[in-house]
Order: sequence, then structure tokens, then C-alpha cells
Amino acid sequence: MNVILIAVIVLGLVGLISAVVLFVASKKFAVYEDPRIGQVGEVLPQANCGGCGYPGCSGFAAACVKASESGSLSDLNCAPGGQKVMEQVAAILGLQASAAQNMTGMGETQCLYGCLGEGDCEHACLFGAITVNPVTRIAEVDESKCTGCGACAKTCPRGIIELRPQGPKGRKVVVLCNNKDKGALATKECKASCIGCGKCVKTCDKFEAITLGTNLAHIDPDKCKMCLKCVEACPRGAIKAFNFPPRKPRTEAPAAPAAEKAPQVEPQKKEAQA
Repeated sequence: MNVILIAVIVLGLVGLISAVVLFVASKKFAVYEDPRIGQVGEVLPQANCGGCGYPGCSGFAAACVKASESGSLSDLNCAPGGQKVMEQVAAILGLQASAAQNMTGMGETQCLYGCLGEGDCEHACLFGAITVNPVTRIAEVDESKCTGCGACAKTCPRGIIELRPQGPKGRKVVVLCNNKDKGALATKECKASCIGCGKCVKTCDKFEAITLGTNLAHIDPDKCKMCLKCVEACPRGAIKAFNFPPRKPRTEAPAAPAAEKAPQVEPQKKEAQA
């Protein structure tokens, strides 16, 4: 028999046996995945922000499918997608979406625009310049290590981190709030929120460095003269100044001393002449 023919037959048999073994193994060790997980994943925003408490959108999709067995999605919420996405998820799973409770912020705040504290920015920084405070659950930047690469700003799922130019001696005046809700709701959500009252805008009318849009004040660093009048005018303490020397407390001028009055001399009474 031809050697080449024998080799072809042997290789064919080896391939056939390998295919049979792989087929049997795939059936025996196959891991079943509910197809609804993929369907739910398709309607999610794929932000992978971790705000839902699960490792990415795929983990959240699996949690939704599992929760559907109990007939409720009340404990689940996709912050970037909001109510609209949750309604789509509920429709896929044959459920009714519960009303959004706006409880996506961390800590004591209910702010939909607040820092989630999940550390995406911390992991994105290659210089160790940003960390999440374990107490406040808010990201904090170490200016001495920051290179201004912008990786944290690109990573932040809430768009909270903003690159701003350094002022003289590193000084800057910024609005430490990203809440775009109306004043009444912003006040309820956070005691240090900007309520869009416009007092800072009026204070800075000479330089026009502060604008008000979507219920939120914003300071233009190119126009800001760092007079700090807006810091004093803000009734919520939402505007902060950094790297300024301590300001001396104002002292009231002493009251002018009252003019000394000349002692009154009683007129002498004339004695009656005899």
C-alpha cells in the first residue's frame, strides 16, 4: 500500500477521533448561560462604571436575570441608563420596572451627579495621584503627583473630574458641585450643593467670570481674578478657594471716643445785700 495513502488514512482517523472526543467533552462540560443575559446586556449602556454594585454590565445583566426569578427588580438600578434602560430590562424579563429612587450616590448623599467612590479614576491613574477617601468615598487628587494627563477625567463615569489650568502659585477658585437639579431638590440631596441662586454671578458682574447654566454655576479660570468675593457670597459653601494663604479675620474698627464734656459749673448765687 502506498505510504502516502496510509499517512492520509492515519491522519484522518486521528482527526475523526479528536473531533469525537472534543464533541463529547463540550457536551459534558458545557456551562449553560441564560440567553436573556446577553439580551439584557445589549440594552445596557456598557459604561462598566460599577455604580450598580456589580463587576461591569455583564455582571449586572446576570444579576437582573437572577432577580427575575423572584419577580422583582426593585433592588437593581443602572445609574447611567436610568429609568428608560430599566424599563427595557424589565420588558425583556417579563417584569414591571419600579420607579427610580435616585439612590445611586455613595455615603449619605442621594445625588445622582455625585462621586460613586468606586475608584475607576484611581485605577486609571498611573502616577498614584488620585485616591478614594475611605471615609467620605470621594476621589481626592494629590496635586504634587498629578501630571495633567487626563486619564481620570476620561474614566470618570459621572464626568465629575475636570482639568483646569493652575493659577498663580497654584491658586484656584472652583465650584465643588456637579448637581444639575433644581434648587429645592439639590438642597434635599446635599447640604453643600449648588442651588443655582445666581448670587455668585451678581457678585462677579464686573469680570463676568461666573456663568449659570442648568442650575449650576461655573467659573471661567481665564476670567477669574481670584478676588474671593464669590466664595463669601455663596450661601451653600459650594465655591472653594485652594492654595490661598489664611485670611486674617475681619476686626471691627473701634468706636470713636465720645468728646469729653467740660465740667459744668453751677453759677454762683449772689448773696442778697442787706
